[in-house]
Amino acid sequence: MKNVKSFCAAILTPIVFLLSHTAFAQTTTLVNPILTGFYPDPSIVQVGTDYYLVTSTFSYFPGIPVFHSQDLKNWKQIGNVIDRPSQMDFMGERLTRGLFAPAISYSKGTYYLTCTDIDHDGNFVVTAKNPAGPWSDPVKIPSVRGIDPSIYFDEEAGKAYILYNSDAPDHKPLYSGHRTIRMYEFDPVGLKVVGEEKQLVNGGVDLSKKPVWIEAPHIMKRNGWYYLYAAEGGTSVNHSEVILRSKDVWGPYVPFEGNPILTQRELPADRKDAITSAGHGQFVDGPDGKMYCIFLAVRPYEGDYYNTGREVFIAPVTWTNDWPMIEHGEKAISYTYPVNFKEVKQKGALPQSGNFAYTLTFDKELDPALLFMRTHDKNSYALSKKDGLTLKLKPETVMDLGNPAFIGKRQQHLFSTAETELTFTPASEKEKAGLVILQDEGHFYFLCKSKSQDKDVLQLYKSKPRSKEMELLTEVPLDARTGKVSLRIASNGDSYAFQYSTDSKNWKLLKDQVDGKFLSTKAAGSFIGCLYGLYATSSGEASTNSASFRYLKYAGDDPVFKK
Repeated sequence: MKNVKSFCAAILTPIVFLLSHTAFAQTTTLVNPILTGFYPDPSIVQVGTDYYLVTSTFSYFPGIPVFHSQDLKNWKQIGNVIDRPSQMDFMGERLTRGLFAPAISYSKGTYYLTCTDIDHDGNFVVTAKNPAGPWSDPVKIPSVRGIDPSIYFDEEAGKAYILYNSDAPDHKPLYSGHRTIRMYEFDPVGLKVVGEEKQLVNGGVDLSKKPVWIEAPHIMKRNGWYYLYAAEGGTSVNHSEVILRSKDVWGPYVPFEGNPILTQRELPADRKDAITSAGHGQFVDGPDGKMYCIFLAVRPYEGDYYNTGREVFIAPVTWTNDWPMIEHGEKAISYTYPVNFKEVKQKGALPQSGNFAYTLTFDKELDPALLFMRTHDKNSYALSKKDGLTLKLKPETVMDLGNPAFIGKRQQHLFSTAETELTFTPASEKEKAGLVILQDEGHFYFLCKSKSQDKDVLQLYKSKPRSKEMELLTEVPLDARTGKVSLRIASNGDSYAFQYSTDSKNWKLLKDQVDGKFLSTKAAGSFIGCLYGLYATSSGEASTNSASFRYLKYAGDDPVFKK
């Protein structure tokens, strides 16, 4: 008997170990946001075991980042859709204009992306055989009058359709925010609409309640039903996702009695670590065969104040009686969701969720996540192992609507620091170079080296909204022998602190408790989030001078991710 027990133990022990090890290896935790910082209006497509995700960039360049993942958790930016000035630029446009709400789709070996250039080109489509690029030049779709176009491929029927947000019926809104969802059949070869436009949704799920801003529509097919789902309520605290269905792609579409299927607007506004403004979602099947929804939401530090912009979140979808549900108000969106599939990390990917830190160097090429204003001027900067990033001083400022000498990186945490080492010898009071934390043209703080009364100084400026002037907050003299100066900006929720070092070791506080709400999306009345930027300007005058930035170091340390 003893030998039998020993034999069984010898057989069972490795089996139990194998099973437990396998279960452990296939369990991971999705951490929200899956893309931290200014990454609004997400759209996703699955091709085999690969996922590709895109977001809005408004008037920043390059436009529309493309991320790749195989587990919905770890994302690597592999390119940008609008990466050539010949495709499109945004000169003369405010930073909060430009490209609104891209949508990515795939059919028969080709990737399609639709988007809206809100002030100029209107709705357009681009294509690519590889989502990393290159993407084609934009093809305008003039018949599609509205915003947020997306293409739905009904592979079973061999048809394609383009649907979008448009005006109220007969251009006669019954109330402010009254919109419709409309659709055309679409020719994916000729990249043009076919036939007549048809209205699918008027106002929203219940016109009698005066729903506002039905937008970002998508269609999917499941169990013989066509599901049309869209954002409703506007992209702020009343944001939501609603759904309707029909047996025919053209409708009529009947709304779900349990709408909205996603919102956080009914929860207490003062709850701790709140996630708000959830909506603008898209469904996708996970590696485990279960459905998930990616959507935008925000993390305010108080009320509706946030500086990190709208971010990308994920949550599981549950189905009951052929209707989906995410979180429609009774339950808060979680910062973590355990899932039963394997985590797949990507080589060379910058971290995107949770707390993290990294340093960008400029010896070879710029990271694809870095942003210029409105276009790319390759003659305005140089990269080298010795000097890092050298920016030529340009007359343009970040207060103008042009292309200043500016390269920005998103603020991705409520509590974060950005740091650089600057080598710069200003020739006049007009010449300034340093580190900026910027929400838009009228809302920023600029920590810079310059001259005052013919002496080198370190200055901190605050922008003046609706003006092309800055207010000097404080100034300290620098020794004439100071060749290099290190600059650091720290965000602390609703405030910022500014530091400097002349020896790269000992840091001195220039000013702290600087108003952070001034840089919030709410205060600016914008759609974008803050960027830390390397910036050099000659303030309207011609200059042959330049400034060199050795690196850009970033660290995020939000308390919620430590729990």
